[in-house]
Amino acid sequence: MAFWDEQIETLPREELATLQLKRLKNVIARARNSIFYRNRLADIDESQFTKPEDVVQLPFTTKHDLRLNYDFGLLTVPQEEIVRMHSSSGTTGKATVIFHTRRDIANWANLVARCIVMAGAEKRDVFQNIISYGMFTGGLGLHYGAESVGMLVIPSGVGNTKRQIQLMKDFKTTVFHATPSYILYVSEVMEEEGDDPREFDLRIGFVGAEPHSEQTRQKIEDIYDISAFNSYGMSELNGPGVAFECEEKSGMHFWEDQYLLEVVNPHTGEALGPGEEGELVVTTLCREAMPIIRYRTGDLASIVDDGEPCACGRAHVRISRIKGRTDDMLIVRGVNLYPSQIEDVLMSFPEVATNYQLYLERKGTLDELTVKVELYPKMFTGDLRMLRKLENDILKAIQDEIMVRPRVEFHEPGSLPRTEGKAVRVVDLRKEN
Repeated sequence: MAFWDEQIETLPREELATLQLKRLKNVIARARNSIFYRNRLADIDESQFTKPEDVVQLPFTTKHDLRLNYDFGLLTVPQEEIVRMHSSSGTTGKATVIFHTRRDIANWANLVARCIVMAGAEKRDVFQNIISYGMFTGGLGLHYGAESVGMLVIPSGVGNTKRQIQLMKDFKTTVFHATPSYILYVSEVMEEEGDDPREFDLRIGFVGAEPHSEQTRQKIEDIYDISAFNSYGMSELNGPGVAFECEEKSGMHFWEDQYLLEVVNPHTGEALGPGEEGELVVTTLCREAMPIIRYRTGDLASIVDDGEPCACGRAHVRISRIKGRTDDMLIVRGVNLYPSQIEDVLMSFPEVATNYQLYLERKGTLDELTVKVELYPKMFTGDLRMLRKLENDILKAIQDEIMVRPRVEFHEPGSLPRTEGKAVRVVDLRKEN
């Protein structure tokens, strides 16, 4: 079992709590240097805090707060100390910006290196970073972490799929980083070009940037004959490196020396315990330029509660895979559901290929959900009875999961829209009516 920083990764729980408390007090004091937190924390006396859980005395910070304080309202250092800025896409409103000092960047790279090594990658590996660079944090985050480990890094970015495949061949790529939807699309192009994805030198895949199910991970592993690892991060918290799976794959280790984690009821803000699913709330403990306190991420997950410490020896708490976002929830005929629930069902059927989309329409006063699914070519043999049986099996499995009866449409591979970035899984036409 390899470690990047064994001392901190295996720090006993009591010592972790002591370190968190010390860093929490420091980050509160630092945050007061910003315009935003100066008044918000005026009545807080952090010297009286006795445990990390005292963080609940502080108010939440939201994405709305970040947007209102665009551009430098949360900055805690002189502007000349900033060496980099990252930003969200801003597709649902004004963008949120995050600033980093030189020390922030070094700390982030070190944290990502910790994740990479934990998953079994090492200096001898060739790492192809098949993800967007630029303002998106995923590209540079993994790039700097992989270079810290000493890997040969191929900064291929996303897109130009045939060139991605050629790079894998020429330089014998062993590790990649990609969104699950795009790396599944890459496998389709490989097969179209006459290549077998299992015959490449790949052995490890880091998949993230969009929620995906355990069944999707297994499909990626089976197609490429690799070990695929789930990861968690968001630009407001640096980016990738907040949590990552170890080789045991029994949840993502959440790095508690760097972040303070809470899970709350997304409607009431009430604290939830291990095993209870809720919204992740995170406080950065080490960031210089722009600390964020009790940030409501909007991501839904739970703390893993299996009663046993992780067999890898790491003491940091584990979280489940992300179910979705609070704003991803769909209400169909009065029932709350998440796209990930449907994905989990679809990917459990071996006949289902790598792409699907959910279409929502309103017919009169009723919502109609259509699940469009691509099937592998071998399914289109003209045997209608076989297709009808598969349709009924998928329909029943989805209805059992979400309590809503959808329509199921089968499509040939490549017929549904693809994107080179995050997959567009839901098309909600109800908003247009």
